[in-house]
Amino acid sequence: MGLDRIEASARHGVRAVLDDLDPGSRLTIGLSGGSDSLALTVATAFVARADRFELEAVVIDHGLQDGSADVAARAADQARSLGVAAEVVKVDVARAGGPEAAARTARLEALTSRGADAVLLGHTLDDQAETVLLGLGRGSGPRSIAGMSSRAGVFRRPLLGLTRADTQHICRLHDLTWWEDPHNSDPRFRRSRLRSQVLPLLEDVLGGGVVQALARTADLVRADVDLLDSLAAATDSTSVPELAALHPALRSRVLRSAALRAGAAADELAAHHIAELDRLVTDFRGQVRVELPGCVSAHRSDGRISFFPTPGPADASVG
Repeated sequence: MGLDRIEASARHGVRAVLDDLDPGSRLTIGLSGGSDSLALTVATAFVARADRFELEAVVIDHGLQDGSADVAARAADQARSLGVAAEVVKVDVARAGGPEAAARTARLEALTSRGADAVLLGHTLDDQAETVLLGLGRGSGPRSIAGMSSRAGVFRRPLLGLTRADTQHICRLHDLTWWEDPHNSDPRFRRSRLRSQVLPLLEDVLGGGVVQALARTADLVRADVDLLDSLAAATDSTSVPELAALHPALRSRVLRSAALRAGAAADELAAHHIAELDRLVTDFRGQVRVELPGCVSAHRSDGRISFFPTPGPADASVG
């Protein structure tokens, strides 16, 4: 029997995102025990053996659900059955920003702390579609609907071309039993409702292919956004005349980058904040300051946009 087509696609995806690494490079898989990360472990185990990478699977136990330690232990055992070294790491999850965001932050910090050359994550085509819809709902600009990149620094996502059903198929081929996270069907979480309610409705109304279409949209938008971001990075200026001369699409990116460098909170910096920064350049009427998330403010003085800590109540006259 020949190699299964879907498993071959998974292996190809892994090789494609690791083609910049030399033999002996260290890889860490973020393994949850779900079908996506188990299928990723199957494909990466083969590639690591063939291409001589050092591979480990790390299971993060967030401790947010009863029985999480057992789930983590089973996931690690299944990785070991595939010949992959596996370790369970327990993390403390802060509640700032909500449980989903806090768990994600703790998980990624734990994975990057291993010192690997690449951290592989099991996001799929379905995850990409959900991410695009969430970005559309926030209305915070093209970057938010550009979705996830297959490469983002140390992070690699080899399975963005495969569906969740594809990963389950790979697990069945290898007699692996995956875990269904109850949070994925909990209607309290917006992504869960997109998965169980919105996407099935869109598939029905639009006649199928919505997940693939959203992923293609993300790819197209990301290419445009990456180009604009690279052009903006070459224009590192806070001079009002220089900013005013830029195309609005570039100016907004230059202002956003300056705000982030000053300490603005990236997860909360929204389109309306950037619009107010832009008004300091294009529609200045003596605004005292523009307050940004992360306790950072901006003002215009001496022909430049400057950033400073947002004054507290006792310093209300500052700026």
